[in-house]
Amino acid sequence: MSQENTSMRDGGAPRPLNSRDYKTLSLAALGGALEFYDFIIFVFLAAVISQHFFPADIPDWLRQFQTYGIFAAGYLARPLGGIVMAHFGDLFGRKKMFNLSILLMAFPTLFMGLLPTYESIGVFAPIGLLVFRILQGAAIGGEVPGAWVFVSEHVPGRRIGYACGTLTAGLTAGILLGSLVATALNTFVSQENIIAWGWRIPFLLGGVFGFVAMMLRRWLEETPIFAEMKAKKQLVEGLPLKQVLGNAKAEVALSMLLTWLLSAAIVVVILMTPTYLQKQLSIAPTTALQANSLAIIALTLGAVFWGWLNDQINSGITFILGSIGLAVTTYVFYHGVWADPSRLMVLYPLVGFFVGIVGAVPFVMVKAFPPAIRFSGLSFSYNLAYAIFGGLTPMMVALWLKNEPMAPCYYVMALCVVGFACGCWIWMQSRIDVQDDDKVVAAG
Repeated sequence: MSQENTSMRDGGAPRPLNSRDYKTLSLAALGGALEFYDFIIFVFLAAVISQHFFPADIPDWLRQFQTYGIFAAGYLARPLGGIVMAHFGDLFGRKKMFNLSILLMAFPTLFMGLLPTYESIGVFAPIGLLVFRILQGAAIGGEVPGAWVFVSEHVPGRRIGYACGTLTAGLTAGILLGSLVATALNTFVSQENIIAWGWRIPFLLGGVFGFVAMMLRRWLEETPIFAEMKAKKQLVEGLPLKQVLGNAKAEVALSMLLTWLLSAAIVVVILMTPTYLQKQLSIAPTTALQANSLAIIALTLGAVFWGWLNDQINSGITFILGSIGLAVTTYVFYHGVWADPSRLMVLYPLVGFFVGIVGAVPFVMVKAFPPAIRFSGLSFSYNLAYAIFGGLTPMMVALWLKNEPMAPCYYVMALCVVGFACGCWIWMQSRIDVQDDDKVVAAG
C-alpha cells in the first residue's frame, strides 16, 4: 500500500489540525451533505413521482418498478461520471472537479422540481426525469471519491482517518436531511397538496442547497499535494486509469471488497430496514422512520469515531474490530427486534453506530493509491463496486426474504466476514512492510 513522501504531507514533522484544516473539512462535509441530499431525496418521493411521470392506466406496480428503475439509473451512471471526473482530477486538479460535481448535481435537482408531468408532455416527462437522474449519478460518482481525496490531501498525514471519517459523516447527514425534509413535508402539507404540488418542494430546495454548497466551495484551495506534484512536473502522463489497472490490481480488489461491505451496511441496515420493519413486523411507519433517524445519527457519530480510530491504531485492526462489532450488533438487532419490537429504539442506534465502520473505508482506499493516480484508482474501485453491489443488494435480499425472514441480518453478517478478512490482510501487509523497512535500515 503506497504512502506519499513526507515532503508532500507535513514538511517532515507531524502537526495537529489547524484552523485552515477545520475550515476545509467543514466546507467539504457540508457541501457533501447537501449534495448527497440531492441524490437521495428521489427515493423518499418515489411513490408520488410514479403518479406524475407515467401513464395513469398502467398497473401501480409497473409505475413503481419504472420509477425505481430511473432511481437505479443514477447508480449505474456513477462509474462513468466518476472515471471521467477522476481522470481530469488527476491531470488538472482536485478542486476543479470538486466544484464541477456539485454544479452537475444542483442543476438536475432543480430541474426535476420544475419538470412538467406526463399529463402535460407525455413520454418526454419520464425521459427528462431519466436524463436528470443520470446527470445526478455522474455527479455523485465524482463527488464522493473526489471529496475523500480532497480532504485527505489537505490535512496532516496522521489525521487522514479523522478527515475521511468526518467527511463520510457529512454524506450520511445528507441522508438524514432528506429523511427530515420528507417527514416535514408529510407533517405540514396535506396528502392532496403533496400530490398536486408539494412533491416539487424538496427538489427545488435541493437545487438551492446545491448552489449554496457551490458558493461555499469557492473558499476552498487546491490540495497541497497536487500543487506540489504540478510544480515538480510529477503528474501522471497518459491515462491515469491505465496505470491503475496495470499497476494496482491488488489495491483495486481490496477497495472493491471494502466498498461491498460499505454498500451492504448502508443499503440494508439504513435504507431497506424501515420498510422491512413495517412489512415483516407490522411496525408503524412513523415509529420505523423515527428509529431510522436515530440510527443515522448514530451512524454519523460512528463514522467519525472509526475514522479517528484509523489514525490511532493499525487500520487492519480497526476493520477487524469494526467487522466483529457490526456482525454481533446486526445479529442482536434483527433477532432482538423480532422477539420484542419495543427494543427498536435502543437496538437500531446501536447497530447504526457500528455501521459507522464505513467511515474507515476511505482511509484505506486513499492510502492504497499513490498521489498521481489516487483520484482515478479510488473513483474506479469505489464507483464500479457500488454500482454492482449497491444495485444488486436490494434484489438479492428481497429474493432471500421469500424463504428466510432474517435475510438482511445474514447478508450483512456475511459481508462482515469479508471486512474481517480484509482487515487481516491489511494487518499482515503492514507487518510485512515494517519487516522490509527494518531490513533496509539494517542493510544501510
